[in-house]
Amino acid sequence: MTCLLYLLLLLSPLSSLLFGSVSAKVFVSIDCGSSLSSYTDKHSIEWVGDNLYIQNGETHNVTAPTIPGGWDVSHVMSTLRVFTTRKKNCYSIKADKGERVFVRASFFYGNYDKKSSPPTFNLHVDGNHWARVTTAIDSLFYYEAVYTVKGNTVSICLAQTQPGQLPFISSLEIRSLDAGVYSHIDPEYPLFFGQRLGFGANNITRYPDDAYDRIWLPSIVGNKSTKVTSKSRFIAVDGAEDNPPRSVLRTAITPLKPSEPLSLSSDFSSIQQPLYFNTYFSEVSKLNKTQKRSFQVYVNNIKTVNKTITPPYGGALELRITNVTALKNTSIILKRTSKSTLPPLINAIEVFIVGGKQTEGTNSSDVITLAVLQKSFIQLQDWRGDPCLPSPYTWDWVGCSSDLDNPRITAL
Repeated sequence: MTCLLYLLLLLSPLSSLLFGSVSAKVFVSIDCGSSLSSYTDKHSIEWVGDNLYIQNGETHNVTAPTIPGGWDVSHVMSTLRVFTTRKKNCYSIKADKGERVFVRASFFYGNYDKKSSPPTFNLHVDGNHWARVTTAIDSLFYYEAVYTVKGNTVSICLAQTQPGQLPFISSLEIRSLDAGVYSHIDPEYPLFFGQRLGFGANNITRYPDDAYDRIWLPSIVGNKSTKVTSKSRFIAVDGAEDNPPRSVLRTAITPLKPSEPLSLSSDFSSIQQPLYFNTYFSEVSKLNKTQKRSFQVYVNNIKTVNKTITPPYGGALELRITNVTALKNTSIILKRTSKSTLPPLINAIEVFIVGGKQTEGTNSSDVITLAVLQKSFIQLQDWRGDPCLPSPYTWDWVGCSSDLDNPRITAL
């Protein structure tokens, strides 16, 4: 069966021992289950095996999927690590306290156990629930989060939720974000990935075109829109604070009938949290004095801002839209103004689910004490992540208070 790429909406601090180090600016790509110390893929991304980050679990080989659009996963998706013991198993990656990071966890079951029974399990980040992971036999799933580091590591954990449903992971990627990126949302609240599209694009865009290795999928041009391509030799992106790659600004879509609005919609009915949109615009032609492209943006039939959008030629304009209520037919409509001679256009969009406020994590003094204890006993050194959170996924050998934000260790 042809492998399909499924994008799931994500429904969805602490010191810890680390047995591998990275620089202060994090760009870590972990090939889970790989026996190789390192290799570089066709996207110029250096991958490392996960032996330095975790010792628990079993490794397996699978036949990697083929993803259309130029995304090469032939190596990284050919191995995985599955966890047959413990309530949760965690990877901890060194990072700076207060830094905002972009995290992606990917899962390809590939029927590694010959049972044709893809599991479901939970994904955590630093003691906070991130997502309920659902897998399929021959499909690649990935989950992304934008998260503020509370301690000196980021811990990503896989947690078993049902008997016989063993958590596994194929790859884990962590990238530092520049200070201004996604700064429009309070850093205490994580952002979970919903969609990221390049309109009119033919191929997937990621690193090195995108400095943070965000994955921009090409969006299919519908029967009511048409693709347009920029004539500008260079597109400056400094007008967009979230730093989109230039390549996704080189194409756009406009309505097939110039007099009509441009309508986009998605089903977000399963999402309970508010949505956050980033929309990106760049004029594709150098307009003469008689031409004008201006429009206004409506979300769920409500005008987002009073200002008119006029995309710059050779530049980028970003419109951030916050606190959007998720609906079965969540819509964005671009309507041309009365003075506009040209139809609206859009180049790219990002959609995030705004998560709940991050917990403080287990008491930092208690965590430091546990780390000292772990250094003394080798059998304890592979326990990582938050010792107490989220409840009930405490470490097997500790007892915790009932505080769900900043618990204390009460017993060993």
